[in-house]
Amino acid sequence: MNYKYIILDFGNVLVYSPTNDWHITSKFLELIDINKLDIKKYNELMEKNRYLLDEKIFTLEEEYNMFIKFYDNILSNVNYPNYNIEISKQIAYHRTYSIDKYAIYHNVIDELTKLKSKYKLIMLTDNWPCVIPYLKECNLYDYFDKVYVSSIYGYLKRDRVLFDYPIKDYDIKKGEALFIDDNEGNLDAAYEKGLDVLLMDRTNKVKTSKYKITNNLYNI
Repeated sequence: MNYKYIILDFGNVLVYSPTNDWHITSKFLELIDINKLDIKKYNELMEKNRYLLDEKIFTLEEEYNMFIKFYDNILSNVNYPNYNIEISKQIAYHRTYSIDKYAIYHNVIDELTKLKSKYKLIMLTDNWPCVIPYLKECNLYDYFDKVYVSSIYGYLKRDRVLFDYPIKDYDIKKGEALFIDDNEGNLDAAYEKGLDVLLMDRTNKVKTSKYKITNNLYNI
């Protein structure tokens, strides 16, 4: 296909979590002894409070306060010994302002450089405002014509509506854009909106999929 636009997800497409868990960051592990955590209850509280992460968030300060509430709601109710809210504040600050919460996949800069020479690149991510300064600090931001962050628009990819913004802004017609994500549900939403889709599997863990699979961005 002769695409004009490549629309990329962020997590597990360009970057990954060094701890293998987006919510359990290195700062979390520094301050919380996992062996003293009731994992079953932690997971239950994580699901119960996940709605907090879907709020409309515009600024880093709002994001920081959101994560304080999120972690405090979990850790204050999981009966972790000697817990106090300062722990959640430190975890939330690191989650919002640090750049070591993510690690960039090998060859991403080279992949984006090659793609940029042929296509307009757009990012569409279920994320929060911190992704913008992160992209800038890691010299990734300028590869993209525009970055769409779910919290700023108030919709997640699964809501379908988020895809309407780049489609309308760039007047994207059917067959003009390819969306790449690591989640089949998000690909379903994009496909329903008329985008061609590709499943990213950086770690070669996906055995079968109804969508075509790639493990890098060279194979576009």
